Amino acid sequence: MKRAALLNIELSQIIAAMGHGDLLVIGDAGLPVPPGVRRVDLAVARGVPSLDQVLQAILSELQVEAAIVANECLDGQQLPAWYQQRQADGLPSAPQCVSHEAFKAMSRQAVAVVRTGECTPYANIALRSGVAF
Repeated sequence: MKRAALLNIELSQIIAAMGHGDLLVIGDAGLPVPPGVRRVDLAVARGVPSLDQVLQAILSELQVEAAIVANECLDGQQLPAWYQQRQADGLPSAPQCVSHEAFKAMSRQAVAVVRTGECTPYANIALRSGVAF
């Protein structure tokens, strides 16, 4: 059995198959998944699991080169608490910020969109994979 935090078989397979520069989107319960993009639906109930819980588990296995969030998730100039908490786990100190519409358009290029039970508006993040060497 794996020792890492991420136990979900489908997510582990997706991450193992990702190459440098590939995009993985983690979204709230309402983020639309574009046709043809793989959906990993983890949502069980409102808030379960949270975006932060899923992000923490994914960061235990994924080398992240860049992160993208929607401008709308910022509170003034402040990054969301979930982003700040995960910087110690491998998120870049500053994400790229785009409009929510641009974020949804960008998700068309994702290898997968992971749906969480998060119900906070605009609580979505796209992770661009890096290399561990």
